[in-house]
Amino acid sequence: MLAYTYIEHGKFELIEKPKPELKDTRDAIVRVTLGSICTSDLHIKHGSVPRAVPGTTVGHEMVGIVEQVGPDVTSVRPGDRVTVNVETFCGKCFFCRHGYVNNCTDPHGGWALGCRIDGGQAEYVRVPYANQGLNRIPDTVSDEQALFVGDVLATGFWATRISEITEEDTVLIIGAGPTGICTLLCALLKHPKRLIICEKSPERIRFVRQHYPHVLVTAPEDCREFVRRNSDHGGADVVLEVAGTEDTFRLAWECARPNAIVTIVALYDRPQIFPLPDMYGKNLTFKTGGVDGCDCAEILRLIEEGKIDTTPLITHRFPLNEIEEAYRIFENKLEGVGKIIINI
Repeated sequence: MLAYTYIEHGKFELIEKPKPELKDTRDAIVRVTLGSICTSDLHIKHGSVPRAVPGTTVGHEMVGIVEQVGPDVTSVRPGDRVTVNVETFCGKCFFCRHGYVNNCTDPHGGWALGCRIDGGQAEYVRVPYANQGLNRIPDTVSDEQALFVGDVLATGFWATRISEITEEDTVLIIGAGPTGICTLLCALLKHPKRLIICEKSPERIRFVRQHYPHVLVTAPEDCREFVRRNSDHGGADVVLEVAGTEDTFRLAWECARPNAIVTIVALYDRPQIFPLPDMYGKNLTFKTGGVDGCDCAEILRLIEEGKIDTTPLITHRFPLNEIEEAYRIFENKLEGVGKIIINI
């Protein structure tokens, strides 16, 4: 089968690989129908994910059809259309039982697919712990509607859940890329008093204003003053930092009111400075880390009910044999790219 593979630092390549086989009684083999490219894939390519293993098929955002299951898989069966969770988790360890599935203590726990074991930018993928890692797509939900459930949408859902958003809050989201928009969609479900997006890209600003006209929009250079003017207590009650730069990290805590929650959604390329003397007295609560993707069934239900729609994010479609061009456009942010679908 064809598989887009991490060869070495700075190099991915579409190569032939054997079709995966079951290795464990809890595995499933999924025939991938749609995949997508995530910024985390670029982090692997650029060397900022040290745990990524050369030779691994990349890709962790996909949907497909179950082709084969191990004897201990009971949640899905061959023929089911499914979303694939970005995370592998056993469901039984301390962290899994408390909903912290990103910290699963299994050797393959956490972000494994497309990083440490073969992922889904390929014709087939083996999914460990399939009872936890696969969710059946409702019949009325299309593959495109479900494509982002297992990763970028799960990230937005997780981030808004841990941010404790209330209906009295002013919420600031920094970054209106795909993850930022998914975070926005999930924050809207909490019905906050105000929702502000900070973004510098004119194309992304137009997208927000076109699709979410009731959301306030500001540019980074105006953000601090804009948030102060449009909040009740001198800053945002909740800030979600999705952009992932040194400037946006600082902007996040500077725009927060005292005693606010600042949730770091972004994955940074390099360490950030935590200037505690400047923060002293703001008494901020920081929440950080990788997505705990254990809400996929609920997300699919919300999509089925028409409460979440990520399809406007899709701007480009490519077949697997043109994935190099898809990456070129995505990596260089060309042609107003949002999310790219890889048809497999």
